[in-house]
Amino acid sequence: MRKVSWIRHRDLHILTAGGYTYTSDQRFQATHSPQTDDWTLHIKWAQQRDAGVYECQVSTQPVRSFFVTLHVVDCDEIYQRMFSDAVPSARILGGPDLHVDIGSTINLTCVIQFSPEPPAYIFWYHEDEVSGRKQVISYDSTRGGVSVVTEKGAATTSYLLLQDATAEDSGRYSCSPSNAEVASVRVHVLNGERPAAMQTGSAGLSNSSKCIVALLAAGVLRARLLRAQLTS
Repeated sequence: MRKVSWIRHRDLHILTAGGYTYTSDQRFQATHSPQTDDWTLHIKWAQQRDAGVYECQVSTQPVRSFFVTLHVVDCDEIYQRMFSDAVPSARILGGPDLHVDIGSTINLTCVIQFSPEPPAYIFWYHEDEVSGRKQVISYDSTRGGVSVVTEKGAATTSYLLLQDATAEDSGRYSCSPSNAEVASVRVHVLNGERPAAMQTGSAGLSNSSKCIVALLAAGVLRARLLRAQLTS
C-alpha cells in the first residue's frame, strides 16, 4: 500500500506519515478508512494559526502531491456580517431569572452583539426590588469580592462575579453598554430552597445551543429572502 503523508507548508513540518504522527501537537491525527484509499487529516479545536496550505503526499514514483488550503473562520465574525444591518443589542445569559445558593458565587455574563465596534464602556447595576435602591457595581465597592472582566471582539462579553452571595445580593442586575439598550436579569439568592423552576449552571450551555440553532434558522430565512428578491 502506498504511504500517505501530510505536510504543513507554513513551516514544511511533516505532520503524519501513514498512521504515525510526527508532531507533539496532539490535535493532529491521520486516519485511514479500511478497504479504501481515503486518508483524512484531522485537526481538533482548530485555531487561526492552523490556517494555510497543507500537502497530501503519496509515495509513488515520482511522488504525487495534492494541496489543500484551510481557512479558519470566526463564528462571531460570520454572525456579525450576516446581521450587519441589525441594531446593537445586549443580553444576559441564563435570564430572565437566576437562582443561586447563599454563599456561592453569582456569575453573570452579558453579550453585546451586532455592534460595528466594541462599546466604549459597560456598566453593571444592582437594584434592590424591595427598596428600589439602584447602584453601580464596582470592584472597589464596600461589599468586596466583586470582579468585572470584559472581552472585546466581534461580540463583546462582560463577566460579573460576586463571591459569597448573601440575601442582600438578590434583586435585578442590569448590563448597560454605551452603544446598546440595557439588559437585565433577576437574581434570587436562596437559603436551601429548591424551587421547581430553579435555573442551574447549565443555563449558559443551553442558551449557546439555542444560539446556534437560531443562527442556522436565520441563515435559511435570509437566503429565502434574497432568493425572493432576485426572482421578483
